[in-house]
Amino acid sequence: MRRAGLGDGAAPGSYGNYGYASSGYNACEEENDRLTESLRSKVDAIKSLSIEIGHEVRNQNKLLSEMDSQFDSTTGFLGKTMGRLKILSRGSQTKLLCYMMLFSLFVFFVIYWIIKLR
Repeated sequence: MRRAGLGDGAAPGSYGNYGYASSGYNACEEENDRLTESLRSKVDAIKSLSIEIGHEVRNQNKLLSEMDSQFDSTTGFLGKTMGRLKILSRGSQTKLLCYMMLFSLFVFFVIYWIIKLR
């Protein structure tokens, strides 16, 4: 069935030889391709950033566990030292106790000074 005035060779939606519909389609397709590439590069950047964050979290967890074990050993050491000081304080050796306390304060300030210079 043929309609009058439409012509034979024009496909529906092509608007004849002018190509308006196909050029609009190509422009949209190019825009979609450009946006897709932009999105792909952003996704790749986020992926690499999340991988780096994962590595950093693992390293920080390792450091925290090492610090925890060091604090535990230091706590045990200080507990033993305080126990020894209590034993010394029970006796009449107050002069020796004062010397030990002064030496401990001296060591503490030397360590503090060394850390502060870093």
